[in-house]
Amino acid sequence: HFGTSVFASSPARVHIVVRRVVSASAAFITMAMVYPASQAVVVGGGLAGMSAANQVIECGGKVLLVDKSSFCGGNSTKATSGINGSATKAQKAKGVEDSVELFTSDTMKGGAKRPEVVKVLCGNSGADVDWLVEKFDLDLSLLARLGGHSVPRTHRGKERFPGMTITYALIQMLEKVAEKTDRARIITKARAHKLLMNGNACVGLVYEKAGKDENAYGPVILASGGFGADFTQNSLLAQYRPDLMHLPTTNGEHCTGDGIKMGEAV
Repeated sequence: HFGTSVFASSPARVHIVVRRVVSASAAFITMAMVYPASQAVVVGGGLAGMSAANQVIECGGKVLLVDKSSFCGGNSTKATSGINGSATKAQKAKGVEDSVELFTSDTMKGGAKRPEVVKVLCGNSGADVDWLVEKFDLDLSLLARLGGHSVPRTHRGKERFPGMTITYALIQMLEKVAEKTDRARIITKARAHKLLMNGNACVGLVYEKAGKDENAYGPVILASGGFGADFTQNSLLAQYRPDLMHLPTTNGEHCTGDGIKMGEAV
């Protein structure tokens, strides 16, 4: 989603997580049939996790967000180019003609291998950018045309680091809700490591905090990032891209594929 190579694996994750939460009410009803759910549980405090958590609140739910780092933000705060979206209000205001179809075509030409994920990424991108602008009072009015794009669709404001600006706005919004109400909780230095199952349904997770395991119940949204910083011999990086094991990375040390591993385990 961000226009920098550091975030090559981020776009689809952001959109899938964000837009699935739009149907939060339906998700809560479904979960309630298999387990009493009074909250959603989000793993990861980057842009994907914060977007998901804020939309749970927006849809009337409660949310618990856990992040294993000492502070939220993740890799999202490092983005320096902007956030991509097609057919946005900012584009229309500047006379830029763009469409979901054109963005989809550009993305597939750029090497995407999963059309169903590209469809979600591009189809929701415009609404996502407009949501950030309208709900968090962000300035994303500056447009740029980056490599691989047919038209200017990378949005940013005047700030030097748009990723940090966008992500912190969402963090601050969730923190305000957590401070003033019981509808949001943020727990840092909390490493999620196991999904709790009731038959085929995920009903919560286990996270480690201060050396002690804690259970958190509710629908789980995994937004914990990739595995580009896990250089151990049994890592996902070693499994899928052993040719990259000798290279340095700009990923934060938190990027060890925890959410992927939890999902694979069930």
